[in-house]
Amino acid sequence: MIAPDVLLPYQQRWVADESPVAVCEKSRRVGLSWAEACASVLDAGYENGMDCWYVGYNKDMAQEFIRDCAFWAKHFNVACGEAEEVLIDDEEKDILSFQIRFASGKRITALSSRPSNLRGKQGRVILDEAAFHQLLKELLKAAIALLMWGGKVRIVSTHDGEENEFNTLVKDIRAGRVDYSLHRITLDDALGEGLFKRICLKLNKEWSPEAEAAWRDELVKFYRDAADEELFCVPSKGGGVWLPRVLIEARMVKDRPVVRWRAPDGMELWPEHTLKAEVRDFCDAELRPQLALLDPNRPSCFGLDFARVSDLTVIAPLQIGGTLRRDFPFLVELGNTPFKAQEQILFYMVDRLPRFSHGMLDAGGNGAYLAEVAKQRYGEMQITEVKFSETWYRENTGPFKAGFEDDSISLPADDEVLNDLSAFRLVKGVPRVPDLRVTDKRGQKRHGDAGIAMLLSHAASRQEIYQPYRYDAVKLTRQGGVHGASDGDDFRGVRITGGFRSRSGVI
Repeated sequence: MIAPDVLLPYQQRWVADESPVAVCEKSRRVGLSWAEACASVLDAGYENGMDCWYVGYNKDMAQEFIRDCAFWAKHFNVACGEAEEVLIDDEEKDILSFQIRFASGKRITALSSRPSNLRGKQGRVILDEAAFHQLLKELLKAAIALLMWGGKVRIVSTHDGEENEFNTLVKDIRAGRVDYSLHRITLDDALGEGLFKRICLKLNKEWSPEAEAAWRDELVKFYRDAADEELFCVPSKGGGVWLPRVLIEARMVKDRPVVRWRAPDGMELWPEHTLKAEVRDFCDAELRPQLALLDPNRPSCFGLDFARVSDLTVIAPLQIGGTLRRDFPFLVELGNTPFKAQEQILFYMVDRLPRFSHGMLDAGGNGAYLAEVAKQRYGEMQITEVKFSETWYRENTGPFKAGFEDDSISLPADDEVLNDLSAFRLVKGVPRVPDLRVTDKRGQKRHGDAGIAMLLSHAASRQEIYQPYRYDAVKLTRQGGVHGASDGDDFRGVRITGGFRSRSGVI
């Protein structure tokens, strides 16, 4: 029998993370503090290491962490002294702490959670169950100061409410406001990577899928209404409006249109040439003037939320400014529009977007057709087919909201667009549009369609900018013989825009 790795995969990822600041939102009792003790011994116990400063919110946590560090030091065969209680001098009063000293000259010290305790320190700082520290904001300031001298900061916690400073930090990381490493370990994540198997191994019990499922169910029942927060990284009090109307209105610009078109009933049965001509007339009359107003020097993206009958298809073009401002110059809403007509309208628009970089399309259900033909036309480097998931929303809604908060986004002033963006709600801590449709003043059913399209477009704008080279045929006539060619021979070459030499030698 092959012995399993001592650390589970999510623990290994945490220990291996060399980021200056690493943050982990986690379930209860998944063993991350134990893994952090391992990382601390690796930092303090060897030559060229650093002191480690552990900050829990009570004495029991401090003692347990020091015991875990002693465990790892013994198994790593690292020379160290016995764990001891020591007094650390402070300008206000002596601080009782727990400490292990290593032969390397470094130490691991468990402190109380007063921010002043970190004053003048250097090395690795661990803020355990950070959400439960009363002065977390001040602690973070004190801890980050250690980075100036090559230190590391590790912030670990379960959640303690939507408005908690720890949750604010997590949201800032997801929004890209701070460049910290972020780990997320729910109970199900830990189970999927062997947590219950490890528990069974330690208790000398036989593991089975049925036993694991029963153990999980009992744990969820134990935490009752608090299970989402305690076990699944969902902050409590998270069911309200995600984007306040006042914030949306502040980013709206007058004189930016929403182009609306509802196809005639039965249009899908029209002859192909008639359907194409009707769509072309709409595009030339309504879309061409808006596309002509776009800045030819700015990269363009788009997002598309698909619908065929009950809801709306919304196409949201976006241009990226020199200061990385995201501007939605106009939106397009299509109701009751056949698949082929939507394809024609999309291609008409994207073919004319200046410096087109990337597009994201809703590829769920019938939307898969339009997403697929778009990828065939523009290539996989420029088109992403999105199948919405909790993970996708979690990764992309933070930067989208940050654009509203930081005034780095603008959009058309329109009441229905406002309602669509206001439809986002926090569902188990993740922003998304609930399964509830409303009817607008035109009698059209809506499901946050414009908001989803804009979220997709904003996500597309955050992808690597891809600018393909264009190949143009050139006809050359060379006078005089070249390698035996007679006068007047034609040579077909290729002109490449973008600075590469062509086969014909013409740039």
